Amino acid sequence: MEYLAEYGLFLAQALTIVAAIALIVTLVAAMGQRKTFPQDGHIEIRKLNDRYEELSDSLHDATLDPAVVKEQKKAEKKRKKKEAKARAKQAKEQARDDTASVGRPRLFVLDFHGDLRASAVQRLREEVSVLLGELREGDEVLLRLESPGGLVHSYGLAASQLRRIRDQGGSLTVAVDKVAASGGYMMACVAERIIAAPFAVIGSIGVLAQIPNFHRLLKKNDIDFELFTAGEYKRTLTLFGENTDKGREKFREELEDTHELFKDFVRSNREVVVIDEVATGEVWYGQRALDVKLVDALETSDAYIQRQLDSRDVFELRFEPRKSWQQKLGIAAEGTVERALVRLWEAASLRPRQ
Repeated sequence: MEYLAEYGLFLAQALTIVAAIALIVTLVAAMGQRKTFPQDGHIEIRKLNDRYEELSDSLHDATLDPAVVKEQKKAEKKRKKKEAKARAKQAKEQARDDTASVGRPRLFVLDFHGDLRASAVQRLREEVSVLLGELREGDEVLLRLESPGGLVHSYGLAASQLRRIRDQGGSLTVAVDKVAASGGYMMACVAERIIAAPFAVIGSIGVLAQIPNFHRLLKKNDIDFELFTAGEYKRTLTLFGENTDKGREKFREELEDTHELFKDFVRSNREVVVIDEVATGEVWYGQRALDVKLVDALETSDAYIQRQLDSRDVFELRFEPRKSWQQKLGIAAEGTVERALVRLWEAASLRPRQ
């Protein structure tokens, strides 16, 4: 009985906390709906050379005799000090001569995880805008792309953001580790070079549209639906009205026209592709995509980056929008609610069965 009493007290406390958090979240959401302002953000930069070096050092230190590691660290410290002096000297010489080299070429790594609306384009546009003022001769941009496609206009904008890099003369490589299909491939084909993992999904150069129609259901239940338009083709197909053969035909024409625009876009950006052979809506896995020239090489983004570490300074860039206090509080509340539910589940699981 004592255990049951303690469990009941804990349950009451937990439910009180959950209810209080839910109330706070509701109030915050209501306040957030009053008025929103454009959010600024910041660019987060991480040098991958240092990250890989630290990981390698950790493994190295764990597998060698401590005395050997100590001696190697002393030698490494002297080497780095010598290199630092050399770089400082080189910087002074460059300051005297504006035409001098400005160091090793750089590789800038971006990520794009696409959804139906290509909502990550908001981050991408900020990242590209920052890069355009920084790129110099010999630099390269690597985009790690993952997207099954989505809305035509959204992915058209995303592809246009990448086009800005090429239009300025920048070198752009796209790496596909999992999937770049439909709108995802529309983005990828802008690149100077496309690499893909052996089983990455590539292609789907086609256009899809589907729409349910509830007209017969409404008619069966004696429900009228009226739609008024100005313009013969303002609405070709509807959800609730009666669709006509003329409307269906016009809709198909628009779909075919969109497909032609997609094909022209791929053709203009990847001249090596025989577009009529690949613009069937099919997808190809990495090796097959290489055979039809949808990609240029089979390689993962990790392998590509590691090959660059000895010759380039590699930087990972990510734009992070600034979160409002309402968003921060909402995230914190979500975490608290989740932890409370986990505790409830654990307590229920540990309760002795009668």
